[in-house]
Amino acid sequence: MPFSRLATATTPTAHLGLGLAAVGRPGYITLDRAADLGEGDDRTVESLRTRTHELLDAAYAQGVRYIDAARSYGRSEEFLADWLKSRPDAADVVVGSKWGYTYTADWTTDAERHEVKDHSLAAYERQRAETGAILGDRLDLYQIHSVTPDSPALTDKDLHARLAEAAAQGVTVGFSTSGPRQADAVRAALAVTVDGEPLFRAVQSTYNVLETSAGAALAEAHDAGLTVIVKEGMANGRLAAPHAPEPLRAVAEETGLGCDAVALAVVLRQPWTGVVLSGAATVLQLTSNLHAAAVDLTEDQLARLAPLAETPETYWQHRGALPWH
Repeated sequence: MPFSRLATATTPTAHLGLGLAAVGRPGYITLDRAADLGEGDDRTVESLRTRTHELLDAAYAQGVRYIDAARSYGRSEEFLADWLKSRPDAADVVVGSKWGYTYTADWTTDAERHEVKDHSLAAYERQRAETGAILGDRLDLYQIHSVTPDSPALTDKDLHARLAEAAAQGVTVGFSTSGPRQADAVRAALAVTVDGEPLFRAVQSTYNVLETSAGAALAEAHDAGLTVIVKEGMANGRLAAPHAPEPLRAVAEETGLGCDAVALAVVLRQPWTGVVLSGAATVLQLTSNLHAAAVDLTEDQLARLAPLAETPETYWQHRGALPWH
């Protein structure tokens, strides 16, 4: 399996990945996005293509080996495919993408709807063909995007059969989760089988010092043999300076590194974590994020950060109110 390359990697940063949600499209819900990307010409297709390639070059040079895209991340698959073609030396990169959301913002930041969710078999067939046309045989992992406990993707036997066919052809099949009932979604997905065999081999969930509710379920997924990928370790910028809560700022000062590195380090030290995604939009942010691999937190520091956890309802209500910038 492609993730075995990460499991056996000796470079600490191999367990940090790069997610392209923030650079594959002009609008996203990350705080301080205007400072990261600028406006106008800084958000054209070609400007973001160049920015994505710069990030990918920097990530690869610093040991990152997992890249995460999605059909709904604007042109992220296209930007990634272009980079892969230009970097034949990067054959060891593990590539993941997702289906289930369609990008509808037409390269604007003020669209009424930026993406539309559809977990039907027809949506899978259409988006699998689209992803295949762009990434070809470089696709290692294909995930259902943002599964919730009521998602039809958990009960659609015809869809499961098609996903099992993709798995038989060498693509790892996974799912991502979102919302206040992530733990329920993870456990429901773990129960999905085809011909008596578990369907999913990877899970991607939100986990950070503010939102820890999926932790026990992700440990169960790890024990069941799934690769656990953690997204939104920075809580869409809420854990980056200057927005970081005081206990996180204090611990960061003690370590001599950034709030972002400390926040990601908390996730990295979870025994079930396989890969933690950086959602950096600049090379400077990426480099700072990757310092997470060097952070050695004490039990006292972890204890001081633990009370930052919110109820999942509070966390996801806050996230849902974040504007697209």
